[in-house]
Amino acid sequence: MTVSTFRSIQSNGLPKSDDSRQSIGINGVSVGLGQRLRKPDDYFSVYHEINYQYYELQNYSSTFLFSDGFANNINFQETVSRNSVDAPIYPRTGSQFALTLQLTPPYSLFNDKDYALLTDQEKYKFIEYYKWKFSAAWFTPLAWNKLVLHARANFGFLGYYDKGIGQSPFERFYLGGDGLSGFSLDGREIIAQRGYPNNSLNPRGGGTIYDKYTMELRYPLSLNPSATIYVMGFLEAGNAFGRFREYSPFDVKRAAGAGVRIFLPMFGLLGLDWGYGFDNVPGLPNRNGGEFHFTIGQQF
Repeated sequence: MTVSTFRSIQSNGLPKSDDSRQSIGINGVSVGLGQRLRKPDDYFSVYHEINYQYYELQNYSSTFLFSDGFANNINFQETVSRNSVDAPIYPRTGSQFALTLQLTPPYSLFNDKDYALLTDQEKYKFIEYYKWKFSAAWFTPLAWNKLVLHARANFGFLGYYDKGIGQSPFERFYLGGDGLSGFSLDGREIIAQRGYPNNSLNPRGGGTIYDKYTMELRYPLSLNPSATIYVMGFLEAGNAFGRFREYSPFDVKRAAGAGVRIFLPMFGLLGLDWGYGFDNVPGLPNRNGGEFHFTIGQQF
């Protein structure tokens, strides 16, 4: 069981009484409960979570559709996963699967409001959406029980209940880069893809559907628990789209490269990758090519 709460404030430093103040304040709380299952086998688990975020904006227009007002994000999240890997830092056998559904109440189905006549602040007073995410990973030993092939796939889709409201500007997918940069003020999910700059593989305003495929060949230099080090070569491809009708599973931006991972108990898992993006990014000429990426933690 997990319980968490937070308050985040970002502003230009002026006092609240100043009309030129620009700020966003977010209050959040979440309660989650997880349980390991015995069926279909002992590798399955389920996790339930309820989240609430309250957004309060004053002259803040760089991220949201409206600059003054407030919004409420009440959502329920359900995750079913299966994990059979043999080790958390350098897995050599096993697989990982996770299916997540995150959704808000369908407020627009309970009232008679004409959302075409409402302002953005009124329209998103209570944010509504549903989001599906799926991830799968396999680990296969190839030689000496050390050389490992790691295959991975990730998918995400953000949907809506009412065409009058359309896609939520919150909770969108931002693809490209190291997966570390940027502020998650609007609930956005920042997804790493090597070989391209940060947040470069999504339409303006974020994607509502994305896919990502990865193949890695890993070899350990040290399996000492106090200093695990391994090198890798990788192939990676993915893309993000603004609408479901634009989605094509084979319309992806490709990259290849190499990297190293170092696990130290004091810092966790640290990584440095060099990736080369083969495909041009629409609207961003000369943005593909060689890129270095620094990572912290597992990126799947």
